[in-house]
Amino acid sequence: MQPLPIAVLQTKLFWENPKQNLEHMEGLLRHLPPKTYLTILPEMFSTGFSMDPISYAETMDGESVHWMKRVAADKKTILVGSLMIKEGNKYFNRLLWVLPNGEIGQYDKRHLFAYAGEDEKYSPGQKRLIASVNGWRINLQICYDLRFPVWARQRSTYDEDGNFQPEYDVLVYVANWPARRAEAWKTLLRARAIENQCYVIGVNRIGLDGKEIDHSGDSCIIGPTGEILHSCESREELFSTILDPTLLLETRERFPFLRDADGFMILSDELPE
Repeated sequence: MQPLPIAVLQTKLFWENPKQNLEHMEGLLRHLPPKTYLTILPEMFSTGFSMDPISYAETMDGESVHWMKRVAADKKTILVGSLMIKEGNKYFNRLLWVLPNGEIGQYDKRHLFAYAGEDEKYSPGQKRLIASVNGWRINLQICYDLRFPVWARQRSTYDEDGNFQPEYDVLVYVANWPARRAEAWKTLLRARAIENQCYVIGVNRIGLDGKEIDHSGDSCIIGPTGEILHSCESREELFSTILDPTLLLETRERFPFLRDADGFMILSDELPE
């Protein structure tokens, strides 16, 4: 593991207006520092958290995916964020992990927010995505997934020499998390960091959406003992930093709590339609 330069973009979103959102974010990303390995955008960054996928969902060959590929290539960064995606007759809230060479990893949101009717419009994901960069393993999740700790829980393994190996090093949540539940957002992000002994990155939006729901941002980077390393609060901000592998490894070595964790197995990664 080498030091990992990352950036998070906390921004307002223009309701159901992909063109304006992409133009706005591209302007903000002009200030992205060079040699940023990973750049993270909010959930549904091209539309806001809309329940109208029939009108706004794109295919994997759509304009927003092409935009992500172009920006990732131009900035030489891995670009991450979620979009409405249509496949056949189904819609997904899909997080994309877009490499500068155009390759794409994908994660479909597992836990759909029934309180807002997301489960009526979108299909649930069935598998986690743990991606790799610069020796780091990154577990990628979306918003409401944050409330379900089993889905994020480290599945610890042992290598061929019998050495204990946590499953991942960084847990990422992209979100449109409302201001009225901001304390839950901040508390649960810290809890996920502490219980999994990993860095946690939460990237949220700011401002009112088309339903007059306010979002306070509170995007943050949290260390492996739950310490808040940076919080964006409620301002628009492109924040960059470098994750330190030494802090992570020393924490796990000094406090080897994961070795005492209960073994468990998710019997099926498939959810009923």
